[in-house]
Amino acid sequence: MKSLTIHEAAEELDISVDTIRRWAKKGLVKAGRNENNYRTFDRNELERVKNKYLGISTPHPFVIHKTKEAPGHSVIELFAGCGGLALGFENAGLEDALLVEIDKHACATLRKNRPAWSVVEGDVRDCNREDIFSKFKGKVDVVAGGFPCQTFSYAGKSQGFGDPRGTLFFEFLECIRAVQPKIVIGENVRGLLRHDEGRTFQTMIHHLQSAGYRVAFKLLKAQYFDVPQKRERLILMGIRNDLDIPHLFPVEKNYTISIGEALKKVPKSKGQGYPPRKKEIMEMVPAGGCWRDLPLDIQKEYMKKSFYLGGGKTGMARRMSWDEPSLTLTTAPAQKQTERCHPDETRPFTVREYARIQTFPDSWIFEGSLSQQYKQIGNAVPVNLGYFVGQSLVHMLDGKFDVDGFHIVTSLEVIEDQEAQMEMEI
Repeated sequence: MKSLTIHEAAEELDISVDTIRRWAKKGLVKAGRNENNYRTFDRNELERVKNKYLGISTPHPFVIHKTKEAPGHSVIELFAGCGGLALGFENAGLEDALLVEIDKHACATLRKNRPAWSVVEGDVRDCNREDIFSKFKGKVDVVAGGFPCQTFSYAGKSQGFGDPRGTLFFEFLECIRAVQPKIVIGENVRGLLRHDEGRTFQTMIHHLQSAGYRVAFKLLKAQYFDVPQKRERLILMGIRNDLDIPHLFPVEKNYTISIGEALKKVPKSKGQGYPPRKKEIMEMVPAGGCWRDLPLDIQKEYMKKSFYLGGGKTGMARRMSWDEPSLTLTTAPAQKQTERCHPDETRPFTVREYARIQTFPDSWIFEGSLSQQYKQIGNAVPVNLGYFVGQSLVHMLDGKFDVDGFHIVTSLEVIEDQEAQMEMEI
């Protein structure tokens, strides 16, 4: 099927080129790239956009997915945080054999919500030194972990293995060697793909291969997995060499869910506020707008030296819009560089709104201070994203590979463009 240029796509949708360019930048329409690096658009994708954004179909409702099946496959999860991935896996039918987390507030959250879960509060390095994992050898199907990602983030110092936190991948690897699970799942930020020109990631792949695993990876966009948030997670999957199991990844949905759908009847809860002057300035920003929508003198006052720097800086003084997914939630709701203002009220999202956007159920209680609760939610894997990854694991372990909504990775593939999404089998 012939791809359309941006001008042809705009004509097809009967909208302006500027509008479709803005939608592509926001991730509301998927775009490819031709040999000249110009955006191209698939007709099926344009049909999806017609249905979603041009009023032909009704909005997709917000739902937290949960299967009734419990196939009995078990998981050890390291760096478990407040339970986003663990709950997603549970909702997919997987059983948690052990969770390891160093943050005491996150551990309190896990124990509060799932007293039956086996939670080890402490450093994963101590678990390896004390040989805790070896008793699970041959008894656990999956080892998963979101090894700390700050050192691989574009927003961080990007020191990678030069930072002690970066070496926690090797603790993850030691657990894998001790347990010998059938499948390994690592999750991280997109920046890991290109850290040190890709060498950091290739080093990880090499070590997993040396441990006896075939490795594949895919960058998943949460907004296409029933998460009302534009959040990307790199999913690294290893399968033990002696198993005849292909790599199975969930396929993106052909729609997104807006925060308007997600935040219907959200329970009231505590939340941070803005200082008086910041609130006055944010009052001037329209829904979907940012600092560029302020009067010039106010722009200069708010942005200070950043006003004269390059880049779009569209996260600054940013107000969300009801009809789109939220931008990626951070560990604090009112950081100047990554503002996430409520669409109508001039305030950050509350804790329960944060949790809804991350697809936690309203019954999930977060322990610790207000800032600790925000931190836990902001660091979490969205529960629904965890569910779809968990379903991939269940299908793989059950030997069900030809399943609608899931994709077998069989060769080197680059999807869309290099800055949008990648998947690979090595």
